[in-house]
Amino acid sequence: MESADLQGIVAFVQTIEAGSFTGAGERLRVTKSAVGKSVAQLEQRLGIRLLNRTTRSLSPTSEGLSYYEACVRALSEIEAAQALLASRRQVPSGRLRVDLPSAFGHRCVAPVLFDISRRFPDLAMEISFNDRRVDLIEEGIDLAIRMGDLDDSLSLAARRLYTQRSAICAAPAYLDRNGRPRTIEDLAGHDLIGYTRNGVAHPWSIRQADGHVVKFTPRARLVLDNGEPMLGAVLAGCGITFLPTWLVADSLRSGALEMVLMDTLVENISVHAIWPVTRALTPKVRVVVDALVAHFSSPPWDAV
Repeated sequence: MESADLQGIVAFVQTIEAGSFTGAGERLRVTKSAVGKSVAQLEQRLGIRLLNRTTRSLSPTSEGLSYYEACVRALSEIEAAQALLASRRQVPSGRLRVDLPSAFGHRCVAPVLFDISRRFPDLAMEISFNDRRVDLIEEGIDLAIRMGDLDDSLSLAARRLYTQRSAICAAPAYLDRNGRPRTIEDLAGHDLIGYTRNGVAHPWSIRQADGHVVKFTPRARLVLDNGEPMLGAVLAGCGITFLPTWLVADSLRSGALEMVLMDTLVENISVHAIWPVTRALTPKVRVVVDALVAHFSSPPWDAV
């Protein structure tokens, strides 16, 4: 690819995002006519009209929109490659804003960040814990850990870290009093502890005898919106619940809890590190992502 091709692609992407040649010119610090000329030359080389032009507005054609999405991904890869080269020459420094899910962040991610903070004294971290899905760009977050499905956003890059494994479990004393369920149908006669977020109940993933995994939405008597109190409730003998191994591994090993219905763990949620593609993957972000990838490659809590 010649430099003129890349210039045309950058001008085209900026025009789409700014909504005009004038806005793109301001971003690129060139004239409106220079941007228009670059985009026109790109269209000529491709043999496709990318923009619908009127005297008052610009909008992408259907081909232009598809091309824009491909260009954004390609430019992101180039930016990441450049940042990777730069990161090998630089020491992580500056301020890094990280957002973590509450319970998982406290137990599984924060210790890694504390270790990085100790090793890199020029790096200042600001860490927030909540289960709200923050807007990274609007709120100025450099890096976030997200559990569950990712939003289909071209503005975010992601690296998969881990697949959460979970188990249905209860305290032995509760099971001695109320019996041990043998089938999914048996759960209807038990006190169940459920999890909800934003008013939506989360289903349990249950592996059946034939190996198939089915979804089960509990009719819970006790509903909580955080894993830590759910662990406290099940340890107190309040009922049966579905919790991840990073939360219950120690209790399962000690015998304070036992698995119910299943003797194997179920993979149910993916965990990703995400960051804005509009920002280069700087050394401060890369060192955290690399450390998290290494940490989650063989997490100790899954050996139950």
